[in-house]
Order: sequence, then structure tokens, then C-alpha cells
Amino acid sequence: MSVSELLQKLLIPRKWRHYLRKDQNVKINGEYRYFNQLVYPGDKISLKLDFVESQQQSYPPSGHLPKIVYEDNDLLVIDKPKGQKTHPNLFETDTALNDCTTYLKQSPYIVHRLDMLTGGLLLVAKNPAVVPILNRELTTKIFHREYIATVDNANKLKEKGTINLPIGQDPTDQRKRMVRADGLKSVTHYEVVQKNSDNTAQVKLVLETGRTHQIRVHLATLGTPIVGDPLYNPNFKETEELQLKAYQMSLIKPYTFDRIQISLEQKNKA
Repeated sequence: MSVSELLQKLLIPRKWRHYLRKDQNVKINGEYRYFNQLVYPGDKISLKLDFVESQQQSYPPSGHLPKIVYEDNDLLVIDKPKGQKTHPNLFETDTALNDCTTYLKQSPYIVHRLDMLTGGLLLVAKNPAVVPILNRELTTKIFHREYIATVDNANKLKEKGTINLPIGQDPTDQRKRMVRADGLKSVTHYEVVQKNSDNTAQVKLVLETGRTHQIRVHLATLGTPIVGDPLYNPNFKETEELQLKAYQMSLIKPYTFDRIQISLEQKNKA
């Protein structure tokens, strides 16, 4: 393929491709190659990204180390505990991103979020050169996120299905979201993994969109709210935790064509 096609397939932003061409900062086997020229298997490609603007926010260290599931030169994936916020508001210093700062000794770059009550895999970027690529993977559904939940009223749930219902703000409660006709498009795919004798079930869920409380609202709308959900389950008990966990994700490593899959069961350091 041509140099131009290669950079597009690598999801390099258009603005960055312009600078790479203008400054001749694309080297193939050590020499600049015009964007309409071809790149062949085995060629070594070098990109000099000396124009990347950092949109990094400052997250002070918490003093606590995160539980690391995966790490490479660009990415860090941690297991965020239930009950911990993803990022701080105002002067908070006890969130997942504060923990990441403690480990990295610099502030991470946020890529996506998990609800405070949801535990599991959270991805952050170590440098600004991968952030727009990861954002593009999210919007184009290259980046897959899978969750596991335990729900009530399993008898109301089909073995598998897709919930395609728009979600918006609940006007009666600022904490809550609801299905409403003028809401944002929200799509959740689900599959029952196991039904239990107490009419609960373990359900695997894949997000196609990423709205606030999306899984919780969609399941509650079906009449199968998540066990331990204080906002959407009318049978919530104070002693219960929200039974929702982000247990697996897969994505293309930035600046490669390699798909990696990360799950809570593994511990990788690449």
C-alpha cells in the first residue's frame, strides 16, 4: 500500500499526516518516501512526531498503587476497584487516575471511564501520541469492551439479544439516566452465561456505545436490573455491591496492526 494509505490504516489523524508530509518526517528504511509511493512487507517505518500537543490534565499522586493487569510502553490497564471514581473532581486525590500517577510518576491520559460502582478493566494512555488513535478506535468500534453482570428476574431475559434504546437524563433525579425518545443512541448486546436457582443470571454484555449508566439502565428497562444496583433495582439491599464488572477488552495496539486481548484473569507486561 502507499505511505498515505498506511498512515490512514494506522489511524494517524489527518492533521498529523499533514505535518509528517510537510516536514518529511516519515522515513521508510531510513529515507523519506513520498505519500503516493509504496511500502512493502519487511520495510521499517519511522515516524517523528514532534508536533503532538499534550492535553494532559494533572492528577496528583494518591500514594496508593493500582492493580496492574497489562502494561507496555504506551498503555496501562488496571483493575479499578468497585466504589472508586475513575477521575477526580476538584481536589480529590483518591481516584483511579491518582493511583496511576503514583505508579507512573506522571499523570496519565484518560481514554474512557468506568462508573464509580463498576469495577474492572480501565485503560489509560502513557503519552499523548496514542490518545487520538485510541479515541478513534473507541468511536469506530475497534476497541471492544465486555462486561459481566448478575441480574434479577432471569426468567424475563432471552438467551441473547440487543438492547437498542436511547438514554437521556432523568429529570426527576440528577444522579440517574433513563430511556427516553430524545436521548442519545445507546446499544448493548447481551448473552446469558448461566441461570441460577434463585432466578438470577450471569450475563455477558458488550457495549456498542458508551453512555453513562448504559448497562444498568438497559437491563433495568427489561425488568432485569443488576443485583446490588442502588439506583435502578427496586430490591436493592444496603449490604450488596453492584454486580457489574468490566472483565475483558480488546484493541489494536497503536502504531501496529496487532490486536491484543486483555482480561481480568491475565497479568501481562509487554
